[in-house]
Amino acid sequence: MDLRGGFTIDEPAVMVSWTVSEQELSGLLGTALRHVTDKYWTARVRVLNGLSCNIGFHFRDVRGRLSELEFFRDSYADQAGSFDEFQRHFEAEFGPATEHQPGTEGFPSYRWLVPGAEIIHLVFDRFGPEEHMRIRRRGAA
Repeated sequence: MDLRGGFTIDEPAVMVSWTVSEQELSGLLGTALRHVTDKYWTARVRVLNGLSCNIGFHFRDVRGRLSELEFFRDSYADQAGSFDEFQRHFEAEFGPATEHQPGTEGFPSYRWLVPGAEIIHLVFDRFGPEEHMRIRRRGAA
């Protein structure tokens, strides 16, 4: 997947452009989309050839455009299983991480630099271990 233009969701089948507005995102995802707070929306989706998860849409761009995608689960009863599944799907799509280093909480830290985006995957302590799987837009979109 080429992240320079945006991110493709398998179910519901839509391509979300980095230039999408909150209103346009609502039109794309309809009732699957849930408004959480100002400039933050979520939806239950299937991405990257079978990964079922939630996706968060962050609109931090000063022009109101999409700036970051956050991938997460409702439950982390099996944190190692979750981490491994996210890692498998992201590596299958984007290849091995550009950077890999020891992380915290017993999990490695991964970072991909791909055209148009930075992808990070790590676990850190935030009131207990918290997994972060994010795609951040880089450069002009």
